[in-house]
Amino acid sequence: MSEDLIPVKPPENELLIVTGMSGAGRTTAAHALEDMGWYVVEGLPPELVTTMMDIIARHPGSVEKLAVVIDVRTRGLYSNMLEALGQIEASGITYRMLFLDASDDLLVRRFEQGRRPHPLQGDGRILDGITAERELLKDVKSQAHVVLDTTKLNVHGLGSAIRELFSDDGPVRLRLNVMSFGFKYGVPADANFIADVRFIPNPHWVPELRPLTGQDETVRTFVLGNQGAGEFVDRYVEALLPVLEGYRRENKHYATLAVGCTGGKHRSVAISEELARRLDQLPNVTVNTIHRDLGRE
Repeated sequence: MSEDLIPVKPPENELLIVTGMSGAGRTTAAHALEDMGWYVVEGLPPELVTTMMDIIARHPGSVEKLAVVIDVRTRGLYSNMLEALGQIEASGITYRMLFLDASDDLLVRRFEQGRRPHPLQGDGRILDGITAERELLKDVKSQAHVVLDTTKLNVHGLGSAIRELFSDDGPVRLRLNVMSFGFKYGVPADANFIADVRFIPNPHWVPELRPLTGQDETVRTFVLGNQGAGEFVDRYVEALLPVLEGYRRENKHYATLAVGCTGGKHRSVAISEELARRLDQLPNVTVNTIHRDLGRE
């Protein structure tokens, strides 16, 4: 290899190799990593990992976290994986390797439930394929930085474990969209929660407020100063607390709270802004505010 082709790995780049027993949860792990911002590549032959890291290094900022998922269906397989890992290290690239494992009984059940054969069972039993794979992977497993037994983990538990192991931001954050809208333009189809604030007097009927929006301080003061508005915000935030925490426990990363008034210009905008301000103070919640119908006539 010529000197100008030797990959240079910037310190901010991370390489994670995900491998392990078939049926032990590689797909779930890959999805969890994607949700955390990793760029996940499945089916890449081990000997091409160095080439891909070289490409990434030559385009700073393109991919900061690369996860390569390798299984027994990958061309090149494990027979030359250890050699490929040695080449990666020799190129100056540091990496971590996650090996997913599970008990034979559980793996057999998973293949039976999925009504599919083990990739290595051939004309034999599922257990024959599992035994062959364990023998093939024993040296790879011995070099893994992290071995995670998924026998007692469901999908949510495995996702949480992956986040605890490979997230730099601590506990998973919930991305909450707070969206104002006008009922006369239709209810947002993707809303998880819908709040109707048409119980608040409409600033539309106040001449000096009609041309303004809920983002203007005078309208905001008018809306939040009305009887019941402040209490509504207080109780709505309080009611959402156990729901949002439950979403995080179940690894649900996105939710939309839609707040509606008649036209989506005054009341829903002001209440959405206040709800977003309050909810954004919660730990592990990132809030984005959207005013869907603001500006429509």
